[in-house]
Amino acid sequence: MRVHVTRGRCLLQEWIDSRGWTQTDYAKMSGRPKRMISHFCNDERVMKPEDEYAASLIFGCKIEELHDWTVEYLKEE
Repeated sequence: MRVHVTRGRCLLQEWIDSRGWTQTDYAKMSGRPKRMISHFCNDERVMKPEDEYAASLIFGCKIEELHDWTVEYLKEE
């Protein structure tokens, strides 16, 4: 069996909103420029593993919770 995983929509904006923060607030906490946070939130750029790890620490969540994921289990032929 093979596993095919696809990263979907970034959920960073939802996490920011859930805390009542702005992108600017989050940018200050993460140490990343506000413009980069905007790119992540609008799915214009993909978060690097370091950005995902920092977000998981800030929000107290798992990295997997930062995106919509599609997981397919494929049979080997």
